Order: sequence, then structure tokens, then C-alpha cells
Amino acid sequence: MNAQLTRYDRWMQQTMNRREAAPLYATAGRRRVLVAVHIALTAAFVVAFLASVLDDSVVAVCLLLALLLPWCVATGAINASTRGLLELRRRALDERQRAERSEVLARAHRITTALLFLAAVAVGGYGMAGGALGGTTVFRVLLGVLVVHWLMPMWVAGLRAQDEPDDE
Repeated sequence: MNAQLTRYDRWMQQTMNRREAAPLYATAGRRRVLVAVHIALTAAFVVAFLASVLDDSVVAVCLLLALLLPWCVATGAINASTRGLLELRRRALDERQRAERSEVLARAHRITTALLFLAAVAVGGYGMAGGALGGTTVFRVLLGVLVVHWLMPMWVAGLRAQDEPDDE
């Protein structure tokens, strides 16, 4: 299989297998905290983005810039904890990793489908109860659902990652 890998594939494998950030995700508890921090950073980033776009807030733009680096570090640590399960091309994965990737994507799809259903029920129920939703509210809900749909596979993979075996 490795004969088929391009220079980019080998570089990505090396990058995803670097161990500098290992203390951030060495245990299941640390990975759970890392994913929770990433979710909180993502929520703050989305709120700041919406404030900067909809309210023309300069403070929100500064907050976006301040959140970018920690968000990128947390994203990289989650990807490193999964050894690039979702970032590597399919041909760079072995059979076990392919099966794990399929399971992660299926579970994330089920979760986001449930969240989308709940959002649709909430928005529909509010509208049927006589409430009027403005375009900005619909935009906020759709953006939130889109971001969750985009990042859920990474969060699921980070929570499912296994601890490294102990060295003998």
C-alpha cells in the first residue's frame, strides 16, 4: 500500500504522527476536556463571527482574531490524537483505520441528523405557535447547524480515540 502513497501522503502521515502535543491528549479524560474546550472555542468563534457580520462589531473582530490560535491548536491536537483519521486520504489508511473512519462518520451523521431534526422542530414549532422568525435568526440557526455538521466527525473521532499502549 505504501508504494501508492504520494509525497504529500507521506508528509501528512509524518505530521499526524508527531508526538509533541501528546500530553494534551494522552488519556481519555484529557481528550474529553480537549473536545469540550474545542466545542466552547467553536461556539465563541461562531458568536463572535455573527456579531462581526450582523452587528459590525469591532470588538467581535478582535475576539475572532484572539480565538483563532487557540482554536487551531485544539483542532490540531484533536487531529493528532486520532493520528489523522479524518485528515489523511483513504489510500493512506489501513483497513482498521478505514473501518474506524466509517464508524466515526456514521455516528457523527446520526448525531447531526438528530440535531438538525431538533432545530427544525424548534423553528417549525415556534413558527406554528405564531412567532415570526426574522432572516437573521434563521441565518444564525443555519450557521450553527452547519458548523456542528462540519466539526462533529472530528469531535466524535477525538472522543473515540484509544489510549496509546504503554511502553514496556
